[in-house]
Amino acid sequence: MNPYIPVKARVVSVRTETTDVKTFRFKLIEGRLKFEAGQFVEVSVFGVGEAPISISSDPDIDDYFELSVRRVGNVTGSLFKLNEGAIVGIRGPYGRGWPIRESEGMDVLVVGGGCGAAPLRPAILKLLRNRNRYGRLEILYGARTPYDIMYRGEFEKVAEGNDCRVLLTVDTIPPNSEWRYSVGVVTRLFDKISVDPRRSVAFICGPEVMMMYAVRDLIRLGFKPENIYLSMERRMRCGLGFCGHCQIGRKYVCLDGPVFSYSEIAPMPDKIV
Repeated sequence: MNPYIPVKARVVSVRTETTDVKTFRFKLIEGRLKFEAGQFVEVSVFGVGEAPISISSDPDIDDYFELSVRRVGNVTGSLFKLNEGAIVGIRGPYGRGWPIRESEGMDVLVVGGGCGAAPLRPAILKLLRNRNRYGRLEILYGARTPYDIMYRGEFEKVAEGNDCRVLLTVDTIPPNSEWRYSVGVVTRLFDKISVDPRRSVAFICGPEVMMMYAVRDLIRLGFKPENIYLSMERRMRCGLGFCGHCQIGRKYVCLDGPVFSYSEIAPMPDKIV
């Protein structure tokens, strides 16, 4: 098969997450999409273009898959106009995901910022389903305002249980809005974590400046560089390692990532820290 030719998928449902993020549920016209937490697909809006988007649904469910899309350009803007029943093209899944199995027996710290919650959501669902295989599980997530929090209902539901600790924060609280959680950047929540840095793994995804400070602070707390994982989803285009737009040193984000341990990319030029 020509790897550049997409298969067709139908929009099953659309739900609004924030003012500029929607979650689309798709089903392939033929077959099912099997993927790992942290992988991405290339989405084609026919007649408009193609864009790489992280899969944001449960990796143990292959009857459908979900993509949480932020409206930032022509392709994503066109996706926002699609309704149930619309047809798109899908290539993938591509890339290397989160080290879910390799982290068994360890404490897990998940750190997300803004739309970085989307690539982390499949890992969170997988961790919760297999909760007894891990030590402490803590989720830290921040956004600009309460209106920019993705999956808020899901996070609050998880926080109600005893198996996982969830800490939410926002940069600012607009006038006349309700917010009962923390205020400040997500790295300020590091003072509240209870995982043991000596036996913990961290999954991080968000704006690069957030990931930069998160890595620095976690290393200062005692996390090992090889146990800090980041989703580097930047500048990806073809998804196949041919175009070279996503290259970091000798690594290609679309092939060797998008998930990297910090120890892998620290020696590379054009890194985040």
